[in-house]
Amino acid sequence: MTGEEIKNLINAASAARMNAYAPYSGFYVGCAVMTSDGVIYTGANVENSSYPVGICAERSAFAAAVSAGEHNFAGAAIVGGKGSSLPEHYCFPCGMCRQFIAEFCKEDFPLILARSEEDYQIHTLSELLPNTFYLTDIKSSENP
Repeated sequence: MTGEEIKNLINAASAARMNAYAPYSGFYVGCAVMTSDGVIYTGANVENSSYPVGICAERSAFAAAVSAGEHNFAGAAIVGGKGSSLPEHYCFPCGMCRQFIAEFCKEDFPLILARSEEDYQIHTLSELLPNTFYLTDIKSSENP
């Protein structure tokens, strides 16, 4: 990914974060995922009074992309933290989101964890989810 693409993803994730609905935790997260064609889809966390019904920003962004027919991804950025001010820490995706991303992305997929466009870390999916369970693990020649 180029520096410009990283910056665009971080800015899109930051903007998506402003749309988060987090009245219970006060933790606002935005995610932007870029397809291999350069199209960016965003998502925000949406909480619910029945906590398990909520959705994380990462799954929201990937679901939007997949719902639009996308299946080839180049990278994603995540920005999250308490309130609407600059996040204090990097926001790592939860385990459920890491596994969800693994359904569509390879081990070297870059995840950009950002506080701002100048302050970020890049991790691969395999770094954040070692020993990943992939679709190929359940497919066989008898069960294509």
